Formats: sequence, structure tokens, C-alpha cells
Amino acid sequence: MPRFGKPILKTIPVLRLLLPVIVGILLQYHLNIPPLPFYIAGTVGLIGFIAFQLLGTAKKFSLRWLGGLAITILFIALGGAVSFIKNMEHNPQWIGKYYQAKLPVMLTLQEPIVEKPKSFKALAKAEAVLINGEWKTVTGYALLYFKKDSTRPNLDYGSQLVLVKNLVPITNAGNPGGFNYTKYCSFQGISYQAFLTDDAFITLPTKSTSWLDGALINTRTKVLSILRDNIKDPDQLSVAEALLIGYRDDLDRDLVQSYSNTGVVHIIAISGLHLGMIYGLLLLLFKPFRKYKLTNILKPATILFVLWGFSFIAGAAPSILRSAVMFTFIVLGESIGKRTNMYNSLAASAFLLLLFNPFSLWDVGFQLSYSAVLSIVVFQKHINHWFYFKNKLLKGLWSLNAVTLSAQILTLPIVLYHFHQFPTLFMFTNLFAVPFSGLVLYAELLLLVTYFIPYVGPFVGKVAGLGVEVMNRFIQQVDTLPFAVWPSLQINVLQVLFLYASIIGFAIWLINKQVKGFMTGLIGLLAFIAIRSIDFVQKNGQQKLIVYNIPNHTAIDVMEGRQYQFIGDSILMEDGFLNNFHIKPSRTLNRVNQADSLQYISFQNHLISSNGKNILVIDEALQLPPLKEKIKLDAIILTKNPKIYLGRLSTSFECNQYIFDSSNPFWKIAYWKKDADSLHLRHHSTATDGAFIMDL
Repeated sequence: MPRFGKPILKTIPVLRLLLPVIVGILLQYHLNIPPLPFYIAGTVGLIGFIAFQLLGTAKKFSLRWLGGLAITILFIALGGAVSFIKNMEHNPQWIGKYYQAKLPVMLTLQEPIVEKPKSFKALAKAEAVLINGEWKTVTGYALLYFKKDSTRPNLDYGSQLVLVKNLVPITNAGNPGGFNYTKYCSFQGISYQAFLTDDAFITLPTKSTSWLDGALINTRTKVLSILRDNIKDPDQLSVAEALLIGYRDDLDRDLVQSYSNTGVVHIIAISGLHLGMIYGLLLLLFKPFRKYKLTNILKPATILFVLWGFSFIAGAAPSILRSAVMFTFIVLGESIGKRTNMYNSLAASAFLLLLFNPFSLWDVGFQLSYSAVLSIVVFQKHINHWFYFKNKLLKGLWSLNAVTLSAQILTLPIVLYHFHQFPTLFMFTNLFAVPFSGLVLYAELLLLVTYFIPYVGPFVGKVAGLGVEVMNRFIQQVDTLPFAVWPSLQINVLQVLFLYASIIGFAIWLINKQVKGFMTGLIGLLAFIAIRSIDFVQKNGQQKLIVYNIPNHTAIDVMEGRQYQFIGDSILMEDGFLNNFHIKPSRTLNRVNQADSLQYISFQNHLISSNGKNILVIDEALQLPPLKEKIKLDAIILTKNPKIYLGRLSTSFECNQYIFDSSNPFWKIAYWKKDADSLHLRHHSTATDGAFIMDL
């Protein structure tokens, strides 16, 4: 393992290619640079590199910076060009360039339809748009939601249909701190969605399928069928499906939250952990045969065959393929021996994956996979040496704990940034859950081999189900502990960078005993704390009103300093999905906690008052007597579909802003918008414009 302080580009030469590619990807995405500058820069870099190779030995040494600069420019250009080309919206045939409202569009289902609580869902690929009587070939993807009734739509993978109802662009809810769903979908080439009734589409007699996709889907369907036939309990089955092949459509949201709160959600998110378990089992099986020369060939070949075979069984999901590529480079690197190292293998696999899909850079799974493996490689050995145990059992337990602890070091900034919480009991839960989930995974793999054998298959299925049940109960019990999770942690990108600088600096100091490392770590930590402190000071002085966009619900937060009061539906006060997805991120972003009352802001008789500002909340029809003078208001919030006419309201109130929240039906909001436009009234609809935010 290369030590800290040595020239990193010499010990990890592939990093010389990976870092410029990442820079190119970031430049193109954030600055929206067209491809021509990258093509020119790439040509200049290539010519410079060739010219450098033609120099004499002495000149090469004195001008070695020129070779490095040429390579850097060349691969920055490569990253930028790939980022532009892979962006679906830059494709000349992208559906967004041709599709308009009311135009028929032909689509092909890319997967079997999946049953949801209120609909059936499927991913579809756009094939053509009917423009002026002619079908124009297009490309792109859309999410289709079919209305749920007594019958299941007679559609499957490869089914083709023509939509006669409009596709609508995918948009975010627009709540502060919320998940950027639009960005997430765009990275997968998905731009549109449609909510369909039976009369909104025409099923065509044709089908369009791919033998590879068909084989993957059939394999995945068969595996699901085996699990469902042998594991009957819904919670056991849902976790077993997620653990084996990453199928998460049946998972209970509260159960997923428990796994997340206790720091073991990676168990039910198909990833490198699962391949790592299989990889570790194969290494153990080959250990007795390592003295035979033939093992040097059979071992890597068998491992790669099994890992890629498992990836195929798991449906070749992007996360599992990413892990398969990473392990492929690790296995090949280890088989080569001294001519390579783990760092090079990791860098090479990341380089290949980013060239294939540059948007993996924003994928949380990609970030966590590489940071976790890198963290284990760097720190596990040192942490393992903290304690020495003669007892083999204690030694094994500490080694497992060392792996868990080391994996958390470089993943910590990413976890805090994306998930805004830290599972304080992660060491305890992982110590049990990771090896136990490995046993369950092996039992599930055994079930796939023995399911057709009478008595044996059902018995293995019961064992696997029982194992999942034990794991679920353990996780849920730990989650009930009041100190199981440190919630509401908010950091920005700059803090992430300073936190990494601090971790790396202190690691250099502890491992290499370099004082410069200590100073770097200390400066990074102080900068992190300073940014956090400044944000706390700013939040202490805030006063704001937020009307959230939550379909069919009323949700209003009134914030003063670091406290808030909630006005809305009682169900949203529970720690459930709606709260966690729509409201909690905003409260975390604003660093507020619930209070019984606020010092300078009051809410009485549907009126929110603060610093001379008054906001009226109307949730039912009003009967106002004739007024000599209009009542002045800063805003009126219409919620819960009241029987209200803006024309009548405007005769009683002089209001600067009308807000229509998402508890109102679309047709009523459209009616109010039309009235507001005719009366020249300012208005905001949370359903289309996102959350409404006002400083008080």
C-alpha cells in the first residue's frame, strides 16, 4: 500500500487520467460548454503529447511538465466531450426537441409493469412522434402510470402503445432542501411522465424486444417467482428480494427507514457489499488449493464467472454492474500481482465507468461504493492493529469491526451531505447485520439451486425467511432506541471538501507522523466549524413562512429563529414518508425545531401575524359583511378546496399575494388562476410553482 506523502501520481498512475476526466465532466455539466472547445482542446493535447514523445531523452526530462500538461488537457477534453455526448438532451433525436402537447407519441415498455399502491408503473422508451401526419423517429424515456382498477393492464415488456394523452415534463415538488427528482431522472434519460386511464392510450399489436433485455427480465422474474413461492411473509419476502437482486418495489417504507436509521441500509440496496460477500466466500473456498499452480488461473476465472453470473441473476441493475466492474479490476489486479495495486484497480474501474456513463459521478451509490472501498483499503489495516487478541473469535470480531469502522471514515462526509443524519450505533448494528445478512444471502443462493427438490427447497426457503425475520426484528428494535440516530445534520459542498481535507490531514499525521498533516487537518476542521457557525448565526435571525407542495395535503411552517410552528394536516406531524420526504429536509436545511409558541409570530383565528405582516389562511367558505374599507393583507392562502370566488374576496381584501396550495384540486386552481389573471392579482400555485416562501 502506498504511504501518504509519496507522489500520488507515481504510485497511482491511472489517477493521472481519472482526475482530468472528472474535471472535464464537471466543467461541461455546470458551464454547459458545447463540444467544439473540447474537440479543439483534445486535438491540441494529442498533438502536444505526440510532439513530446518525439523529443530526445534529455529534452523529455527537462520538459516533462509538457507531457503531463498535454495528457491533462487531452483527458479533460475527453471527459467534457463524453459528458456532452451522453446527455440525452443533446441527441438530435431527443423527444424534447419535437414533442408538443396533443401530439400522439409511440412508446415501447422497457420492463414489466410494477404494481404500486394506487397505480401500475412502467418505464417506456419513446419511438416516434406524429407530426403533420408523419411519424418522426425520436429517442428518450418516460415513466407511465396506469390507473388502478379491477383489472391489470394487458401490457408487458416490449408492448407498444400510442398515447393520445399528453406527456408532461418531470418536475420537482419544489420544497426547500427536497430531493432533486428531475435531475435524478434526467441522468437516466427520463424526461417525461404520464398518468393514464384506459382511454388515454391505444395498445398496438406489435412488440419490440431485445434478446439480452428479455433474458435479464426473464431471469429476474424467475428468481422473484422462486422467492415468492418459498417465502410467504410479506416483510420477509420484501427484504429477501432486495437482498438478493435489489428488487425494492415490495419494501415497506417504515422498514427501509429503520435500516437507514441504524446504518445498515446498504444491506437492502444491491451493491458491492453483496458481491463482496460472494467474493469472500469464493476466496475461502479456494484457500486450500492455493499451493497448486493451476489455481492461479482457475481462481480469477471462477470468481469473475460467479460475480458476473450473480450480476446477471440480479437483473444487471446499474449499481450491481458498477460493483461487478470494480471487482473485476480488483480481481485482475490481484492476479497480476506486484505489477499493479488496489488503488490503480479502483481508479481504472472508475475511469471506465465514467466514460460509459459520466453521470455516475452524481450517483450516491457510485460515491459511496468507491469511498467505502478506498477507505477500507487505506485505514482497515491500521485500525485492525489498534488491538491485539489471542482468541481467534475475538480477533475475527475485531477484524470485522475494523472493516466497518474504516469504511465509515471516507463515507462520512457523503452520508452527512446526502442523508442529513448519522447512525450512531452503526458499529453495533453492522457487527451483527452484515455477517448475518451474508448467511441469509448464501441461503437464498442455495434456494435458487435447490428450489425444485421436494422438501429441500421449501426448507431452505423457510430458513432464509427466518433469517430475514431475525434481522428485521433486530434492526427495528435498535431503531426504537432514542440515541440510535443523530438527525437533522446539514452541511454544504464546501463543508464536505473541508471535512475531507481534515480527514486526510489527520490521517497523514497519524500514519506518517507528519506535522504538516496535523496542521492541514486542523485548518480543515476549523474551516468546517466556522462555516457551520456562520450558518447557525444566520438561521437564528430568520423569520419566514413556507407553504409546502404536498399533493392533497395542507402543510405550512412558520419559522422564527431556530424554531417553527406547523399549520396543516395532523398526519404530516407523524414521522412517516410524507413528512420525511417533503417537510423534514426543509426543517433540516433551516435548522429548526418544533416549538409550542413563537415570540414574535402568532397564529390565531386563521391569521398569521408578524412585524406588521398579516397572512390569512382560508380553508372554508367565508361570509363577509359589507365593509366600508378593504382589509389590508400581505397574503391569502387558499387551502382544502374552499368555496371561494376571488372576485368577491378582492372586494373585501386588499391583498398583495394569493397562494393556492396542493390540497386544492387542479380544476379549482385553474379556475382561480383564470380569475386572478383577469383581476390582475399576483398568485402562486404550489402544485406547479413549488413551495411558496415569504420572509416575515
